[in-house]
Amino acid sequence: MDLGLQDKSVLVLASSKGLGKATAAQFAKEGARVYLASRDEKALRQAADEMKAETGNQQILYKRCDMTDYDSIKQLVADVAHANSGIDVLVNNTGGPPAGTFDDVDDQAWQYAFELNLLSFTRVIREVLPHMRNGGGGHIINFASSSIKQPIDNLILSNTFRAGITGLSKSLSQELAGDNIFINTIGPGRISTDRVQSLDRIKADALDMEVEDLQASNEKQIPIGRYGEPEEFAKLAVFLCSEANTYITGQSLLVDGGMVKAL
Repeated sequence: MDLGLQDKSVLVLASSKGLGKATAAQFAKEGARVYLASRDEKALRQAADEMKAETGNQQILYKRCDMTDYDSIKQLVADVAHANSGIDVLVNNTGGPPAGTFDDVDDQAWQYAFELNLLSFTRVIREVLPHMRNGGGGHIINFASSSIKQPIDNLILSNTFRAGITGLSKSLSQELAGDNIFINTIGPGRISTDRVQSLDRIKADALDMEVEDLQASNEKQIPIGRYGEPEEFAKLAVFLCSEANTYITGQSLLVDGGMVKAL
């Protein structure tokens, strides 16, 4: 299937590692002009070099961006639009907020998580929309969590603001359809990333058990029987943001190996 992504302008946030990096690499394989962004410029440079070597696609640029700083976001979007003559695809992604229960987090933690995991998405979309409208349409994908279908214990901040992302996406799908702009949300289950490894270690320590034993127990709760790979998640993101997707918008989908039992 030709996904129609050759030379498309794609901005992937939080793309120096994890799901963002894997997704950017899949777009690069399809011949897109990929722009990477995160707070770690050294990691961005390394990721860009790796993608160029692995895919043969030399149309990969990067820029440092702090997703809690609106001026930084504005400058990033302006640079991408200038370098690539517009923006066709936006992949909204940020790191997750700290773990904790309701009693563990204070106002400062709530405010930071709001700015990082919900307000940032809103701001990037706001800046990107004029470029997509001028280009006749586009695709937006918002990365969230399996908690959009089933809350995760000890992740009160993530549970709250990831749910907010689904509300934002659903509302925008109604408002943007007339502009030929598609927007969807996808949530990872247990995918083998640094974030999941960190959460597993925190939980293992709390339960006074080895992390390997915890992960083996987790795998038993996944019908597929294993953690997913970042590339498996990335392929869905690329499809939803490709020209092959002409009728899916406002949806919230999971890549979880069947783990979440919610309808």
